[in-house]
Amino acid sequence: MATNWTPQSWTAHEARQQPTYEDKDALNRATTTLSSFPPLVFAGEARDLTGELAKVADGRAFLLQGGDCAESFAEFHANNIRDTFRVILQMAVVLTFASKLPTVKLGRMAGQFAKPRSTELEEQHGVSLPSYRGDIINDIGFEAAGRTPDPQRMVQAYNQSAATLNLLRAFAAGGYANLHQVHAWTHDFMGRSPWTKQYRDVADRIGEALDFMNACGINPDTVPQLKGTQFYTSHEALLLPYEQALTRQDSLTGQWYDTSAHFLWIGDRTRFENSAHVEFLRGIGNPIGIKVGPSLSPDELLPMLDLLNPARIAGRMTLITRYGHDKIETGMPAIVRAVQREGHPVIWSCDPMHGNVIKTNNGYKTRPFDRILAEVRGFFAVHRAEGTFGGGIHVEMTGQNVTECTGGAMDVTQMDLADRYHTHCDPRLNAGQSLELAFLLAEMLNAELKDRRKVAA
Repeated sequence: MATNWTPQSWTAHEARQQPTYEDKDALNRATTTLSSFPPLVFAGEARDLTGELAKVADGRAFLLQGGDCAESFAEFHANNIRDTFRVILQMAVVLTFASKLPTVKLGRMAGQFAKPRSTELEEQHGVSLPSYRGDIINDIGFEAAGRTPDPQRMVQAYNQSAATLNLLRAFAAGGYANLHQVHAWTHDFMGRSPWTKQYRDVADRIGEALDFMNACGINPDTVPQLKGTQFYTSHEALLLPYEQALTRQDSLTGQWYDTSAHFLWIGDRTRFENSAHVEFLRGIGNPIGIKVGPSLSPDELLPMLDLLNPARIAGRMTLITRYGHDKIETGMPAIVRAVQREGHPVIWSCDPMHGNVIKTNNGYKTRPFDRILAEVRGFFAVHRAEGTFGGGIHVEMTGQNVTECTGGAMDVTQMDLADRYHTHCDPRLNAGQSLELAFLLAEMLNAELKDRRKVAA
């Protein structure tokens, strides 16, 4: 357990990216209500995830983390949850089948409501209002009443997260994730993607293997792992009053856990010396992550790792790199070498989304698929050169048939963006682009694993 730490000790540190709540009594009522609610996840589940991530850190598994850029109250629907879940299942099947490594499935779901902003105010037509910070804080509509931070939104976010988790658990354990359903996970609208045929080929081969195993007496009745999967949730631990209110002391170990999600991470704008977010996360037992990009030097990162993981527990720390396609091969090696030199057991995961945002002539933010892919290639190239294991991918994606990221085999153009641009924040990969990325990623992962085997031999 962390020394000199309490769930509220972060308040003595610098807390950036926090809203200003005008009604302090309303804030206290909301956090008191949340403090009395049941946990969304359980300490034992977070410990299980740490154990799974320890295998990733050791090169014996791969981490797939994906989901919405920012969940919204307006788009809360069972079909949207199901569709994102099944694309993650498809991606995991492709990665596991190709690499022969188990895939740890971690959703950006059931809590990814708060977003950091580059400016406090947003201006439209000469009018300035507080920036939209996610549905857990204020409303996306450009109106004064809706843009005023409302603490009651935290309670609504909790309720939506609880319902989302309930459905995800049902999908994961209730038969939807049964490997015999591997063909049924394909979306109808993905038929024109050439990668859908490759997925069907993989599904056919898995089906043949399952038929053979069934003939040998190995089936979902005898091996429960075949009819379900472990699925975990994650979000950026940005809104600290919410995270504090959902922090509980485990009755078995006495350790504190943030029960809002299994896995929490610190973003690019909130990791700095004397950060309230770093202070908060150092005391919880959950596995945690740090976004690592061009603005973070090795001299800044290493003390943070010492603070967040002083016992050097394998599986606790994930470093999520976000450099941009043109900076990763020059900026990342120094960080990798420094962490290796100090012996920190970290998971290296690639976020190829956040460093590759561009603005089109028609005013849309987008992420070109070729830049996303180039950053992933650069990520693996660095790890091959440094003799380390690139063990994860972190993507913003959705199961909906959106047109937000350009390119890919489905050839979304800048002119197509207006067709189905639904994100509340940043552009997401659609289902077809996500599956395409999984196949291309599987090729890169296989190449990395072959190099590791040659070195080991």
